[in-house]
Amino acid sequence: MGLLSLAIWIPIFFGVVLLAFGRDEHARVVRWVALIGATISFLVTLPLYSGFKLGTSAMQFVEKSNWMPRFNINYHLGVDGISLWFVLLTAFITLVVIIASWESITERVNQYMAAFLVLSGLMIGVFCALDGMLFYVFFEATLIPMYLIIGVWGGPNKIYAAFKFFLYTLLGSLLMLIAMIYLYTKSGGSFDLAVWYTLPLGSTAQTFLFFAFFAAFAVKIPMWPVHTWLPDVHVEAPTGGSAILAAIMLKLGAYGFVRFAMPIAPDAAHEWAWLMITLSLVAVIYVGVVALVQPDMKRLVAYSSVAHMGFVTLGFFIFNELGAAGGIVQMLSHGLVSAAMFLCIGVLYDRVHSRQIASYGGVINVMPKFAAFALVFAMANCGLPGTSGFVGEWMVILGGVKFNFWVGLAAASALIWGAAYTLWMYKRVYLGPVANDHVKAMLDINSREFLMLALLAIAVLYMGIYPKPMTDVMNASVVDLLKHLATSKLN
Repeated sequence: MGLLSLAIWIPIFFGVVLLAFGRDEHARVVRWVALIGATISFLVTLPLYSGFKLGTSAMQFVEKSNWMPRFNINYHLGVDGISLWFVLLTAFITLVVIIASWESITERVNQYMAAFLVLSGLMIGVFCALDGMLFYVFFEATLIPMYLIIGVWGGPNKIYAAFKFFLYTLLGSLLMLIAMIYLYTKSGGSFDLAVWYTLPLGSTAQTFLFFAFFAAFAVKIPMWPVHTWLPDVHVEAPTGGSAILAAIMLKLGAYGFVRFAMPIAPDAAHEWAWLMITLSLVAVIYVGVVALVQPDMKRLVAYSSVAHMGFVTLGFFIFNELGAAGGIVQMLSHGLVSAAMFLCIGVLYDRVHSRQIASYGGVINVMPKFAAFALVFAMANCGLPGTSGFVGEWMVILGGVKFNFWVGLAAASALIWGAAYTLWMYKRVYLGPVANDHVKAMLDINSREFLMLALLAIAVLYMGIYPKPMTDVMNASVVDLLKHLATSKLN
């Protein structure tokens, strides 16, 4: 079994093993088994980086075997400089979330931990799939554990939120399936992505395919105006669910644009780039303003995610190297920072059982260690130089200016909104005198919470100070993608 198969199936195997345990009588053992499973899953992904060959855009660690020979569907896996980082990010964030959920989940612990491990394996499968149908199966299968995480362990309106999440994402994906069936018949019966990339397609066909993929991926990102499901889901989801959703699941949509919509229909991508840029700028600016007025911390960070993901799609559709590489770096950074922001809210919620900003004030007086971590993540969310949040946004802004000065200027204004809503939230929650008795009774983070936040802080700062390892790995793949997008496929 290859490294990619191990990265996919080890967490799924541990998830299935956990389901064999009794519901809550073995909670302690369950937590340790989940931690061991998540740790092994992460360690398995490290050789992917150490063994990765730089300077080539070819797929590496490729595995291929027949799955459904009658329909020419293959179990075909591989990673390039773009997808490699998302495999590592998924395994890392899953490990952090298992640590974060150690004490906060007390009911159905085995099922909760199992859902996260299975979800981790399925998401890694999405990033590795080189067969269209295999991608679709993994992409849709991720809905099941996330639906359960929201619907079973969520807040008071969890059923509504879970249903809304499932319905939005499923409806978009049905159009993607139709597009894939069209490509299958057009290519003479192949689901191989490499074949689809070379398929000559007319203008009308490309437009249909582009918007069919757009329906699936725009909802997942989520782009404005199909972002309305995200705040509701984040508010109701448990802390770990919010962290995984923001850090990884939103990236499945952006990754889909890079792997499917753009290279399969490059002419349509160029033709409709103006629409994508407009929608991205609306997300960056308007949704940033909406975040300013949110009284609920989770809802504020959810809107912040929509704004930050707007930077990603903007970077992709300005069609230059700085923008595309910046979009990918921004995806990675947002994966770390958004997870950290939601986990910080979880730390506060565990103590006071409120997500309302008004319930807090002066937290820094009673939780100085925690407030220091929260400040690092707040600064990264603002895009402060020296943090991961700066690198991707700066590259996208530079690429935007190169593409069109006014587009770059509009994108740069988002840094002001980001600083406004993030720092205003930090001021009201953490600074000033102790606001009430609930805050006064709060205890600073324990060693488990310290470890969880320290892992994320190190990653955020390392990526901000020294992003070269990331950009070196993705460079050849980004250049190849742009070369491909510059070549017309009109027949």
